[in-house]
Amino acid sequence: MKYLIVGLGNKGPEYENTRHNIGFKVAEKIAETLEASFNTTNFGWMAEGKHKGRKVFILKPDTYMNLSGNAVRFWMQKENIPLENVLIITDDLALPFGTLRMKMKGSDAGHNGLKSINEMLNTQNYARLRFGISADFSEGRQADYVLGTWNEEESEKLGERIEKFAKASLSFVFAGIGNTMSAFNGK
Repeated sequence: MKYLIVGLGNKGPEYENTRHNIGFKVAEKIAETLEASFNTTNFGWMAEGKHKGRKVFILKPDTYMNLSGNAVRFWMQKENIPLENVLIITDDLALPFGTLRMKMKGSDAGHNGLKSINEMLNTQNYARLRFGISADFSEGRQADYVLGTWNEEESEKLGERIEKFAKASLSFVFAGIGNTMSAFNGK
């Protein structure tokens, strides 16, 4: 069985430690856990590993957020990975900082990465793991906030939260979405 885990983010050093790039950070932790290294490839950076006998592709798209769907569709087709074996990791303004929420489907909720994936796959029915970044910004400052860096309090808790999200992602691969939602949502 093959799985595709996609951590959403933006390429470039100016985005590296921003809230919007939490998907990249979780993807990096998953690769580290599986002792897999990222290599430059079509549409981004890919690491390949095994988890409990299952092949896991971990992708960090280099398409910028609003074109993420191109990378997801390409790798699903290239590796013949079914939709139910795809997990998208993304930031979410609607959730308090560090909150973990896995869902089987849903709208893009204004997230450009999810919007692109919905359009390219022509469906909203795929698993997504949402990392709460809260919405602590004044009106009209959303872009600055999501492209801003973590505050001191968030930074102190970030490592533990990233670890939890990596474990939830690997649970998705082995235990399935239902069991993972029960074990991890809200934790």
